[in-house]
Amino acid sequence: MKKIRILALSMILVLAYNCKDGKKTEKEDNAATDEQAEKMVEEVNVEVIRFSMEPKSDSNVQGEVVFTEENGMVMMKATLSGLTPGEHAIHIHENADCSSDDGKSAGGHWNPTHEPHGKWGMAEGFHKGDIGNFTADTDGNAVVEFSTDQWCIGCEDENMNILGKAVIVHQGVDDFTSQPSGAAGARVSCTGIIE
Repeated sequence: MKKIRILALSMILVLAYNCKDGKKTEKEDNAATDEQAEKMVEEVNVEVIRFSMEPKSDSNVQGEVVFTEENGMVMMKATLSGLTPGEHAIHIHENADCSSDDGKSAGGHWNPTHEPHGKWGMAEGFHKGDIGNFTADTDGNAVVEFSTDQWCIGCEDENMNILGKAVIVHQGVDDFTSQPSGAAGARVSCTGIIE
């Protein structure tokens, strides 16, 4: 009878020890899984800012601009309405100030590297705010999409940080040669990119 009790007690101790080890391994596995999830969140780290466009210069141009930063790339999507059909210019300007009726409170093109105005990517130079031209449909609507690794949202590099700037839509077309801003005409819509 004593042998059976000792054997039973031994089996209970072995099982208890194995359960303890199992719980320890489970905790270690959970900790490893949590750490992996945190790393994945850090790697993805998506930043999104969204702003409404205000009509300027007695226009009806309005819409929304969304900037998304993911893995070192910033994507801009502007959805606009109230435009005249045809081509228009869109730029980032140096001040997040849309207070004036003509949009000129936004200042000139954002040009932190002091380059000449030009088409994005030109070897002769271009402003960091020189996005370019887009076409509005016959109803005056347009969607503008642009992406670059030359911008960031809230980073410490002032040559890349778009916070504190403004998006301006112009009545006319950027000719990519006239200095300092491409002769794109009146500023018909504005939004300040503020944190």
